[in-house]
Formats: sequence, C-alpha cells, structure tokens
Amino acid sequence: MVHAYILVQTEVGASAAVATAAAAVPGVASAEAVIGPYDVVVRASAPTLDELGTAVITPVQSIEGVTRTLTCSVVAL
Repeated sequence: MVHAYILVQTEVGASAAVATAAAAVPGVASAEAVIGPYDVVVRASAPTLDELGTAVITPVQSIEGVTRTLTCSVVAL
C-alpha cells in the first residue's frame, strides 16, 4: 500500500469546500483545512503509486477551487 500527503493550495475562501470535497474521494483517509503556505492537507492511500495518481491525486486536483498541489509520498526508513 502506498501512502501520501497531498498539500493543496486553493482559491481564496475555498479551503473548507475543497477539504469537504477531497474527503469524499475514495482513497482519501482525511482532508483538513490548515493555516500556512498550503490550505488543505490530504492523507491518501492506494495499492500502487500509479493507482494513487489516477484514482486519488487526479480527482483531488480536479476539485473546483484547487489551484496547485504537491504530493509527498510516505517512505519507510
């Protein structure tokens, strides 16, 4: 299983709606509005990296109000 944090920047005033919409995407464990350089932090997982991209990241990026994302994959050290 691949886990990742998706850091999301939104249009002004859209963070609550984006967090709610992201939380409904299959594969998203949590989506929370935050304060800082990013507006929403999404924790997601999928069986493979490819599926994470197609089934989770792409739908999150397609949410109205999302302007930019940065995906950070979780690694075991």
